[in-house]
Amino acid sequence: MNEFIPSTEPESGEKQQAAKKCTLVSIAVNLSLASIQVVSGFISGSQGLIADGVHSATDLVADFVVLFANHHSSKFADDDHHYGHQRYETAASLFLGISLLVVGLGMLWTAGHKIIGPTTYAPIQMLALWIALAAIVIKELLFRYMLATAEKVRSSMLIANAWHARSDAASSLVVAVGIVGALMGYPILDTIGALIVGMMIVKTGWEFSWDALHDLMDRAASKEECDKILEIILSTEGVRGCHDLRTRKMGDMILVDVHIEVDANATVREGHDIAHQAKTQVMAALPVLDVMTHLDPA
Repeated sequence: MNEFIPSTEPESGEKQQAAKKCTLVSIAVNLSLASIQVVSGFISGSQGLIADGVHSATDLVADFVVLFANHHSSKFADDDHHYGHQRYETAASLFLGISLLVVGLGMLWTAGHKIIGPTTYAPIQMLALWIALAAIVIKELLFRYMLATAEKVRSSMLIANAWHARSDAASSLVVAVGIVGALMGYPILDTIGALIVGMMIVKTGWEFSWDALHDLMDRAASKEECDKILEIILSTEGVRGCHDLRTRKMGDMILVDVHIEVDANATVREGHDIAHQAKTQVMAALPVLDVMTHLDPA
């Protein structure tokens, strides 16, 4: 017996609203910060601050991608998408991971170019340092706010976007170190900091891209989640055993296939009720989108 009823409910409204609010805050911060950094960069004569402002502006692209994915992933299942649209989030996480890779590699390329062909820094004003320090604090606070929200609603897409904000804070740190180094007569500090931060960003971007790619290829749920699913099913009244458990990720949700063993003398109705109870308990305890069960006689 197979029981498979595609879920018609979207992810919780709370998650969607939290993601939307979090991303709108990020857009407001990035837009304001980018404007201040670019203007201050021209006034203070800091090319690094201008570049950092442009970097803040690029974060707006990631924010709009998240808004787009958040809107579409909350849609109901339809005739063309029986399992819903949760993988919009996975695709967005892949995009954000790749963008982190590009940012990190760009920083490494710039640092390497400075090492090969050192350039002379023009005198800059202290205003640039204060703006760079303020940018570090603002971006770090934004990162912590976004990460806390992402972990609360269990959204890998929001986690990726939070780390994107952290990459911008890291670039602001590089700019601040470079400004201090220029003021003290040691511009090489800018190059060293850029190399270190660039490698950190590349590592983070690679990890997010790799995870998202595996999820798009139907990666299974974690061992802990699979063990929990088995525990819940086996504890269901009427279940004699279970086997052939298979899972796959669907965005931040999980799809489950499993064979459940029941009394060979049970009626079809009794077997159905047992399977339905097991399915309900699993979906209540874990972020499971749907459970397809096959009944076997014990």
